[in-house]
Amino acid sequence: VQLQASGGGLVQAGGSLRVSCAASGDTFSRYTIGWFRQAPGKEREFVAAIGRHGTVYADSVKVRFITSRDNAANIVRLQMNSLQPEDTADYYCAASSTMILSSRRNAGAYSYWGQGTQVTVSS
Repeated sequence: VQLQASGGGLVQAGGSLRVSCAASGDTFSRYTIGWFRQAPGKEREFVAAIGRHGTVYADSVKVRFITSRDNAANIVRLQMNSLQPEDTADYYCAASSTMILSSRRNAGAYSYWGQGTQVTVSS
């Protein structure tokens, strides 16, 4: 499966952005899609995941971020609200067709990755 993330940009603190991940090349509905982010000088970190096990969020974004999917359109979206400067990062989507419940937060469990989309939150 091929993934392409889009929708990043610049927003002021407290604002909202929605990033999307478009998939092609396989039966989209059977994949768990994960969102990760990487800030300059920091390690990549888990943000959220959606799949047959439901949704899961990192504690740092819970309540503020919502991920959803449209299997008919082969798109997963990440709605980001109440953005803060610490949310500034490149955001990546990733996919796995063999995800187990305990591995959803683990970047190594995802086989396919899209390119990042940059999100910058100004204070």
